[in-house]
Amino acid sequence: MIEIKDLSFSYGKKPVLRNISTILEEGRIYGLLGENGVGKTTLLTLLCGLKKVGGGCILTDGQDPFGRAASLLEKQYYLPDEVAPVPMKAELYARERGRFWPRYDHGKFLVIMKEFETDPGQVMSRMSAGQLKKTYISFALATGAKYLFMDEPTNGLDIPSKAQFRSAIMKYTPEDSTIVISTHQVRDLENIIDPVIILDKQDVLLNASLEEISSRLFFDYGTTLREDSLFMERLPGGYLQVCPNTGGEESKVSVEALFNAAHSHKELIKNMFNKKMEE
Repeated sequence: MIEIKDLSFSYGKKPVLRNISTILEEGRIYGLLGENGVGKTTLLTLLCGLKKVGGGCILTDGQDPFGRAASLLEKQYYLPDEVAPVPMKAELYARERGRFWPRYDHGKFLVIMKEFETDPGQVMSRMSAGQLKKTYISFALATGAKYLFMDEPTNGLDIPSKAQFRSAIMKYTPEDSTIVISTHQVRDLENIIDPVIILDKQDVLLNASLEEISSRLFFDYGTTLREDSLFMERLPGGYLQVCPNTGGEESKVSVEALFNAAHSHKELIKNMFNKKMEE
């Protein structure tokens, strides 16, 4: 479990994150959403210990990740948005680097590479951007890391590869893992992320499961405009609207519509889900 308590961080005099508190539980795939510049990448690098918190603390299984203890490093993996084109064959790179993770499975790496239709015998510096990203994703999943942090993993992937990525995440991550995926391409990951974290400037607007979201908000796929709509998008033959769920109705959550509703009604959404937490 990861506990974030009153977390603050600044670049010089510019605050990026302020007084953030939340818990990331085991066995979950968190979607970390937010506009560009709100601190998604900063939060990921703080979680994996590449940066030191400015205030508050992060505790991963009771340890400070910035302490870089081997006992914690071997349980986590961070995949940045931009990955290095190493002048090594992918298979050799994975075999050598995998020794740092006790649960690394080289056979799993080769299987995932095959599913991604990427040659493990190819030199990584000669790969296309998409092939290189798929190689690093394959390695990240093969580490068996309990804590996996991925920054914009679908950037550079074509449409079939995005589907392969979703399948691989569901098939090859341990049940006890905590995965945090930062993305601005919400539709790429909509069917696999749960819970959803929406990060705003220096704040968390929402950290809730899809079940919790659907209990508070109703996603109306209909033909009639509603007066209580917090967000509306035109669809062929009707509308998608996000409204307060005052009648306890069930609906399918649209994460993209949720994101837009949250940014249009920040205080309302924040108070709505803070109230849920207090209850």
